[in-house]
Amino acid sequence: MSMNPPSLPTPIPADTPMPHRKVIRGWLTPLAQRQTVLAIVLLAVDLVIYAALMAGTILFEAWWARLLSGLACGFMIGRLFIIGHDACHQSYTPHRALNRWLGRVAFLPSLTPYSLWEVGHNVVHHGYTNLKGVDFVWAPLTKAEFDALSPGRRLLERFYRSGFGPAAYYFIEMWWLRMFFPNKQYMASRRAEFVRDGVVSAVAGAVWIGGLVAAALALDRSVWAMLGYGFVVPFVFWNAMIGFVVYVHHTHTSVQWHDDKVLWGKAAPFVSTTVHLTFPMKIGALMHHIMEHTAHHVDMSIPLYKLKGAQSLLEQALPGRIIVQRFSWRWYFDTARRCKLYDFTRRCWTDFQGRQTSDIAPALG
Repeated sequence: MSMNPPSLPTPIPADTPMPHRKVIRGWLTPLAQRQTVLAIVLLAVDLVIYAALMAGTILFEAWWARLLSGLACGFMIGRLFIIGHDACHQSYTPHRALNRWLGRVAFLPSLTPYSLWEVGHNVVHHGYTNLKGVDFVWAPLTKAEFDALSPGRRLLERFYRSGFGPAAYYFIEMWWLRMFFPNKQYMASRRAEFVRDGVVSAVAGAVWIGGLVAAALALDRSVWAMLGYGFVVPFVFWNAMIGFVVYVHHTHTSVQWHDDKVLWGKAAPFVSTTVHLTFPMKIGALMHHIMEHTAHHVDMSIPLYKLKGAQSLLEQALPGRIIVQRFSWRWYFDTARRCKLYDFTRRCWTDFQGRQTSDIAPALG
């Protein structure tokens, strides 16, 4: 297998038309080569680390050691989920059946039903990124929609958009309502595999909790403390991690949302609706490069172990078109303060009072 990097295309100035997506994907084709052995090794290593940290929540005696183990275990659930996400896109190994099995294994610690994630993420989110009424992931409300909510629901929306709500948002809006045996309002179609994968996730959760209870009884430890360190802390951390990740991927004062499918198509949404968030100390690498998100949306077939190179190529070939944001908590909370609602007529973000908080995006009609 050739490991030579792809040649860099001639940079396309920002004031010229965007190349067709097929052209851009052609640049990335050499980076879409998948490797079975590397993929299996990455998954095996993460599973071993996850198991060791889970053991730490059970066997350590000091509360702080158990807490740190639980937090780190939650982070490893996130890493495993990113691997499952890749496998669900069929970008992890060259083998479709193997991807399905590896993806289901990687999704078990996060209690994610594989087939339901596949529909909601691959079909809906990637197929219609930031198209209001179709893509539901952190889709902003309009002022009229917000005002029409009940007082309790308005309060919940304020919390979601406060900067402190990613864990609650992902747990309620994405996992509980859309993936854990969703009703017809959230998943109109009914497939046998949805039920099977839902049962598998429920059983995994029951085994996880039951194992912790059994360990507490065997070690003469507090059952509630065991469940807290071994289940609640990792699961809350995981929800906060994934909620944060999906929020910053598509929420930025420079990111535009659309409610018109024709205009959405003209906006090159595979590039213009995503953010490449950069971190110090190689934190992005620790998250399996999921933050190199523009490249992932341009071509979902690129494996996570090739995303860094693909993102770099895109940013050199399309200067000034890709949103690159260096992470800081100041930036994050400023974004949360400014990106509350969206005005689709003025094409800008607003606060909850409807006051403009971002620049007005160019008209495409």
